[in-house]
Amino acid sequence: MSLIREPHVADPDGFYEELIASQRDLDDEQCALMNARLVLVLANHVGDRDVLREALRVARPVP
Repeated sequence: MSLIREPHVADPDGFYEELIASQRDLDDEQCALMNARLVLVLANHVGDRDVLREALRVARPVP
């Protein structure tokens, strides 16, 4: 299995709105904690270490 790089989420705009709404009443620290927990929940769902390693590489900002 390899990392899916093309759009794959049904209704991506709707998902983005849900993501923003889920953090609306949180302070910066709570948002950071939620984002970290979300990453771990989704990483567990994916489960494939090679895919996760590729995702880490792709997501990391280039200096």
